[in-house]
Amino acid sequence: MDPRGRYLNALISVLLLGISFFFLRTSLRDPGQQSGLDRSVSSATSWVHSISDPVARGIAAVWDDYIFLVHVRRENERLRAEIARLRQDAQRYRSAFEENRRLRRLLQLRVDTPVESLAAEVVARDPSPFFRVVRLAITTQDAPRLRVGMPIITYDGVVGQINSVVGRYANVTLVADSRSAIDAMIERTGARGIVHGTGERNRYSAQVEYLQRTDDVRVGDAVVTSGLGCRFPPGLLLGRVSAVTRREFGLYQEVEITPAVDFSRLQDVLVLATPQQECRPGQQPNQRRPARSQAGAAGGTS
Repeated sequence: MDPRGRYLNALISVLLLGISFFFLRTSLRDPGQQSGLDRSVSSATSWVHSISDPVARGIAAVWDDYIFLVHVRRENERLRAEIARLRQDAQRYRSAFEENRRLRRLLQLRVDTPVESLAAEVVARDPSPFFRVVRLAITTQDAPRLRVGMPIITYDGVVGQINSVVGRYANVTLVADSRSAIDAMIERTGARGIVHGTGERNRYSAQVEYLQRTDDVRVGDAVVTSGLGCRFPPGLLLGRVSAVTRREFGLYQEVEITPAVDFSRLQDVLVLATPQQECRPGQQPNQRRPARSQAGAAGGTS
């Protein structure tokens, strides 16, 4: 460094120290012994202090608030992340709870159904332009046992019947399909008819045909399977009467029903393993075959 620069730095340092000592000596002297210069310096120092103290306090408060807000923001970000994680966990728990409840109901239905059944999963839905399901595809671990005509049910009621089997998958004709025809009866009165789907694309609907004009049918009546035809067990819910029209002429009345099943929400169903042969006289339709005893199996046929 240039010697003049070193001398200048030393001079400035001595000057600053002298000023500091001067102010310190002035503040420590007895007010009665202060000179006019001392009193002027004290007044100036007091004025500067009166102004700088609030400013310093304000700056300190702003700094503290800033540091506090930084911590608050970090805490908010942490809490937001925690809330998002908890929401995801809650959604998973709700989904698991709903799946457990649905499967328990299906298991109870399988126990209560007097027919051998196969658990199946809905794997495809074919919707109409009005967001109504017009076709379902299902699969099951027992896919080789699937046959055309097998009934499909769920805990809400009858879904339909298998119309084709391709590999591990089966296509289902729904109750509301125009190709569907199921022997049915009005549960309250026992009046019999045939439930035909209307095949409408904008709603789920079916009609009970061949109900005589004299049959007692009311809106809200439950329509169930009759058990005839050796496919559907009796008493399975098909739907409820939504409209009744009796004309002054003709043999039959017009009865419309709303299917019991919401086809758009199906996830798991039961396939009823009905026998392929026709019912024999006196045989209960769709009844489970009695299990062979071990003794009979060992001894052969008598």
